[in-house]
Amino acid sequence: MDRLVATASTPITGIMALSFDLTADTTRDALRARAATPAKASLVGLTRAELAAALVAAGIVPERQAKMRAQQLWHWLYVRGVSDFAHMFNISKDLRAALEQHFTIARPEIVEEQISSDGTRKWLFRFPPRGAGRPVEIETVYIPEEGRGTLCISSQVGCTLTCSFCHTGTQKLVRNLTAEEILTQLMSARDRLGDFPDRDTPDGAIVPAEGRKISNIVMMGMGEPLYNFEEVKKALLIASDGDGLSLSKRRITLSTSGVVPEIFRTGEEIGVMLAISLHATNDDLRDMLVPINKKYPLKELIAACRAYPGLSNARRITFEYVMLKDVNDSIEDAKALIKLLKGVPAKINLIPFNPWPGTNYQCSDWETIEKFADYINNAGYASPIRTPRGRDILAACGQLKSESERMKKTERLALEAMMIAGHGE
Repeated sequence: MDRLVATASTPITGIMALSFDLTADTTRDALRARAATPAKASLVGLTRAELAAALVAAGIVPERQAKMRAQQLWHWLYVRGVSDFAHMFNISKDLRAALEQHFTIARPEIVEEQISSDGTRKWLFRFPPRGAGRPVEIETVYIPEEGRGTLCISSQVGCTLTCSFCHTGTQKLVRNLTAEEILTQLMSARDRLGDFPDRDTPDGAIVPAEGRKISNIVMMGMGEPLYNFEEVKKALLIASDGDGLSLSKRRITLSTSGVVPEIFRTGEEIGVMLAISLHATNDDLRDMLVPINKKYPLKELIAACRAYPGLSNARRITFEYVMLKDVNDSIEDAKALIKLLKGVPAKINLIPFNPWPGTNYQCSDWETIEKFADYINNAGYASPIRTPRGRDILAACGQLKSESERMKKTERLALEAMMIAGHGE
């Protein structure tokens, strides 16, 4: 048993201070041993083949049984939603103990859960450092609507893109999330919402997909999904697997700011719906609002959209357009938008700008937004105005940001005052 040699003292403040004697061999050995202890590998986020290989490599399952055992685990993880090997009742006690010794299927720590006055929920999850130096935190948002429930999932801790109107863009990229960390956002939300079957529910009585609270997921949280392509791909293929979490690919939307080389791959290799964070109709303005446009300008972006696999009137691309007062909200902008997207099966989501402390932008007046929407509609494009959700808990579009730069109380109060003055909500 390792021993840490420590001494206690009471400084003038009256707070007990604890210091370690690093000259003691036992202390150094204990700290070295703790640092060297590897964390147990997670089985969440592995493909079936990887699950089978992990069991064989750990020496707990013979190769001839690996495929069958992997399928058992898959069912418990993604159909039943268990997070403890002890609850896998059709697996022997000895095998469960071996699984517990070598692996983990635990959920991330929920640091905070906030519930908005409109029913929107936001969770702050904490994950291991994995090279970041300290544990990292990300935010995930659930938006209940009539007939559906959408979970907005993060793909990175922070973001590299520095979009000038987006709060997440002010938080520097810390690291990519793993497939496990992407999936456990969905699995944790299902836990909290009661979306997994009860432990004792017979297989034949499990609630069908249409009865779930989470019917849709959107990769629109923190980060640029296509700068974390492989892990996002892996997570979404597991999420859409018909023998597991079983979300329809038509109910999964991946949103990108325009990483052109990965757009075709998204359609070809993942096959989910596509959304583009557009926000401007000319390169000069988009260079300022969405700086990745300097690398992949509008001509290349729209060409990639036209070539998106499976694109049709039944599988349209959604173009996100944030409404910024006196920046991109004129009727001339609306005309330019129609011209830019001509011939592309599309839906145009108009997003009233969601304020955050320190921003220089303002939301367009509601009358201006409605006139803009009417022009788009009359040109033949669906152009719903996205209802702001979760503003009071900073869960609305463009407002997500995690613990590395949490808001001061004075900033939060300023934000709430801004919301009330601007929108009467």
